[in-house]
Amino acid sequence: MKKPNLHKLPLSIALVGVVVFGSSVWACEKPNLKGVASAMACDKPQVSGYDFVDCPSEGLAQVEQNGKWGFVDTAGKLVIPAQYDDVGDFSEGLARVKQNGKWGFIDKTGKVVIPIKHDNVYYFSKGLAKVKQNDKYGFIDKTGKIVIPAQYDDAGSFSEDLAKVEQNCKYGFINKTGKIVIPIKYDDVRSFTEGLAEIKQNDKWGLINKTGKVVVPAQYDFVYNSGEGLIRVKKNNKYGFINKKGKVVVPIEYDYIGSFKEGLAGIKQNGKWGFIDKAGKVVVPIEYDYITVFKEGLVEVKQNGKWGFIDKTGKIAIPIEYDAVWDFSNNKAQVELNGKIFYIDKTGKRID
Repeated sequence: MKKPNLHKLPLSIALVGVVVFGSSVWACEKPNLKGVASAMACDKPQVSGYDFVDCPSEGLAQVEQNGKWGFVDTAGKLVIPAQYDDVGDFSEGLARVKQNGKWGFIDKTGKVVIPIKHDNVYYFSKGLAKVKQNDKYGFIDKTGKIVIPAQYDDAGSFSEDLAKVEQNCKYGFINKTGKIVIPIKYDDVRSFTEGLAEIKQNDKWGLINKTGKVVVPAQYDFVYNSGEGLIRVKKNNKYGFINKKGKVVVPIEYDYIGSFKEGLAGIKQNGKWGFIDKAGKVVVPIEYDYITVFKEGLVEVKQNGKWGFIDKTGKIAIPIEYDAVWDFSNNKAQVELNGKIFYIDKTGKRID
């Protein structure tokens, strides 16, 4: 089946994370997220003869041909023939592949380095990959050796040397030896970021440190640690930011607030969008219909049905006149105008 191309979704989707409504993406009822992709444009290999060509990852891109999957390099040269029922992107030098209902791993030459025998496997992170066997989850290393037996109802990737695990709809954390270091007692948890992890108890969210100590009591409707020094919170249907000690540093008064990117966060009030800095000061007026996040010093904004770019002072850097725009990458961005898609530079000049 051809994977959907989501690269032309409205870029306002960049503000919406999978945890935006405060629920874990792998709680007791787990959605099928197959086919969900980034909304950002990328430089795909220019090659014909395939039903689908994906963005490169670690120098190789997935391709589909007649329902089978393989990989080409960035120049479009076939490296791994389209012979698998499904594949995943390369991560830490290995890619997951599926054949006859089972999963394993190949290296960048196409050699099978971990036998295709598991019910499911996931991407390698910090040298370990989650595997599924008989409806339980554990971890293997890059040789395929079982490091942590498949005994959990679910598990997350390792982050800061700890991984979240689930048993009987309760959550805690294990280390890389498989030792439970934070008891499996929470209603939900998220991975550690900058030494803190979100925890849920009695339908409220708080934060713990890596010893399991509660740093911020479970009192918020939503908590999200994006890793830029401040933590986004929701209370009584309004959003703001707290610091790592739990002190409110941006008032909890906005209808929505995004994570900080390049020092600024998107805010929504009364149906319009703007930006604040980390002191809570509004630096871009709340006047746009949609915004995304800053990248390379510029951000996409929508006003009166058209798109353009502004800088961090709120100045219009590229006129708001396009039908669609994509993020800047390597000082260029794709735009659409009157049905034509082309690249522009940061001055707005067309690049042919």
